[in-house]
Amino acid sequence: MSNSNYTFEQQHLNEVIEKIKTAQVKTQQEITTVKKDRTDIESGWNDVRIKTSTYENMLDTALSVRQQQQLLMERENNLQHATGRLATLDKLRANPYFARIDFQENGEQNAETIYIGLGSFSDTPDNFLIYDWRAPISSIYYDGGLGKVEYNTPDGLQTADVKLKRQFQIEDGVIVTIFDTDEAVGDQMLLDALSGESDTKMKSIVTTIQKEQNKIIRNTDADLLFVQGAAGSGKTAAVLQRVAYLLYRYRGNLNSGQVILFSPNQLFNDYIDQVLPELGEQNMVQLTYFQYANRRLPKMQVETLQERFEKENPTLRKINGLKGSAKFFDIVTQYAQTLNKKGVHFKDIKFQGAPFFDQQKIAKLYYGYNENYKLGQRINAVKDTLITSLNGRVGNTLKEKWVEEAIQNLTKTEIDSLFGDQPREFASEAKEYNFIARKIVMNAFKPIAKAIRRNRFINFNAQFVQLLKSVPTYINLANWDISEEEWQSHVNEVVRDFKQHRITIADVSIYLYLYDLITGAHGERDIRFVFIDEIQDYSAFQLAFLKFSFPKAKFTMLGDLNQAIFTKENARTLLHELNKLFVSAKTEVVQLTQTYRSTQQITDFSKAILVNGEKITAFNRHGALPTVLVSANQATLATALLNQLAVHNAHEDTTAIITKNLADGQAVADMLAAKQVTATLIKSENQRLASGVLIVPSYLAKGLEFDAVIIWDASKKNYPSEGDRQLLYTIASRAMHQLSVLAYQELTPLLARVSPTLYEVINE
Repeated sequence: MSNSNYTFEQQHLNEVIEKIKTAQVKTQQEITTVKKDRTDIESGWNDVRIKTSTYENMLDTALSVRQQQQLLMERENNLQHATGRLATLDKLRANPYFARIDFQENGEQNAETIYIGLGSFSDTPDNFLIYDWRAPISSIYYDGGLGKVEYNTPDGLQTADVKLKRQFQIEDGVIVTIFDTDEAVGDQMLLDALSGESDTKMKSIVTTIQKEQNKIIRNTDADLLFVQGAAGSGKTAAVLQRVAYLLYRYRGNLNSGQVILFSPNQLFNDYIDQVLPELGEQNMVQLTYFQYANRRLPKMQVETLQERFEKENPTLRKINGLKGSAKFFDIVTQYAQTLNKKGVHFKDIKFQGAPFFDQQKIAKLYYGYNENYKLGQRINAVKDTLITSLNGRVGNTLKEKWVEEAIQNLTKTEIDSLFGDQPREFASEAKEYNFIARKIVMNAFKPIAKAIRRNRFINFNAQFVQLLKSVPTYINLANWDISEEEWQSHVNEVVRDFKQHRITIADVSIYLYLYDLITGAHGERDIRFVFIDEIQDYSAFQLAFLKFSFPKAKFTMLGDLNQAIFTKENARTLLHELNKLFVSAKTEVVQLTQTYRSTQQITDFSKAILVNGEKITAFNRHGALPTVLVSANQATLATALLNQLAVHNAHEDTTAIITKNLADGQAVADMLAAKQVTATLIKSENQRLASGVLIVPSYLAKGLEFDAVIIWDASKKNYPSEGDRQLLYTIASRAMHQLSVLAYQELTPLLARVSPTLYEVINE
């Protein structure tokens, strides 16, 4: 880059920053003025006189109140907009933009120059000095090199001839580096971004978005956007930018509360929670599938990731495979349809230990309606009838002995509470007694009304068990390699779990779907976009249930089928199952095969673990070979671990010691504590990521990345079979710059297919 170009660009940058500073001062003054106006309007309420003597006076009063409300609302809107502008200006001041493109549109005489940054900025209404990276014109920067390029606008497809594509690295208002490139994003800029250290928070990638990632971000047509991406391919980061883009694209018609992200664990939620605020947007709803289910079943203890990971066995895997299938979703749907004629399990609604509405009466009501009634209509009709009956029994209950005793035992404070603001003037003592008695009865009946409203007259646990018992009438269990005895034993186990208020993650989706079918639920219809990360660990049933639960939403699903920790080989059929749920014409599949997270050496090692790993390509960033140490001496492994940590700590690297399970993690934590080495053991998904050395069980490492990863005890005993291959790949692919493998006695056979040239053997 010539000095003249550098001088020109720095001078232009200085001019832009000065204009930003001027706009900051002006906007701050506007905020101060608006706040003062708001205070004046609020104090003006004292001048509003409430006049009710005539209709005209009442109308004048209403108009005055309405005028004050409108003025206050106007100031609030102005304040909100000004505060948002100031936040954008504050963000742009130190680093106004990261790219420049010169282009000539068809039919135009002259080329146009625009600069692209995290937000838009103009010094006059028609003079944009910086364009938001999400603006249609900015797509030119991401989608191609020099020459002819097409981009979408609100007016349709446009064509432009790109003359110059320039990229900047700016720090505190000073241009550090300038790159001119004919690529979408130059390799040098990407390399600089990838060579940095990892952090406990994910950063925005808007400066280095690749062409294939830009397609993901700006897609607005697909009802299902399915992103299959190798570990470290930037799929999650791209999808977070997609959320920011959609909030920008549909501003005024979409808010962050209408976007929901299902992530693999709470650790990951913590890791990504700064990306959208960094881009000036509020975070969408973030939760795990466990949290979503647990929220709906607060009185049941839903199986945790740890429990799911550590208790799986071959028989349970087959049963969960059936329960997680699209076929089982159809079985539940068919079973629910039979309940319209018979089979619903009812239970008494009790009061003071005795049936108030007995189950036989409720059943008679439920099946007494016209046969054209649907399940939801039946339950609503029953609720209406029961509430009416409850209200009708208030009067007959006033003279009962328990009411008289309750009145006699009232304290003065309780009597005052019952009266509230009610005047205490009654024509007779009998009427006063009836008033108090009615209050007591109605308060006593509130739990009954609550039970009716919450459908507690249906025994959903018994209904669920009956569903499971009826499964052999719908399918041949032998086709799933499950015997009748295995199925019945499993049903008995579910019953035992229910008695302890426990439910597995495989059962919770079935339970909730059956509940929704019986109660006529229509899902959360306000949600417009649903994002599901680590899709390979979801079953087809769960995905069908989520589509049922968010009927108005468009879905973006992303993951890596090579990282299917829980669903194993069932993940391979996932895309086929999704084709049954979504219209193929409205489905788009994007493949991301290039990985950016790890060095070439770590990527080559990691992908060699897989059977079809050759489909993954690494970005050309070099580093040290992974190291492998196998020892029959635990003390030797411990020493190697301590030495490795000392090296990483000296370089201020974020280091994760990834163990297969929590028990191994606890053993490593105890060993390090005995050596006075500081490390944080991640015991559950609800912990927050901490700086320094982390000890992470494998099932909690999904989606995270670290400067250095140490795989603890990658032995034959710990990783013995093919079922662990995808897990081992997932662990290895968390490393950005350094990967170390430690194994006790004998190395896992899963690394036998990795060429010895791809790693360095460390001798004891």
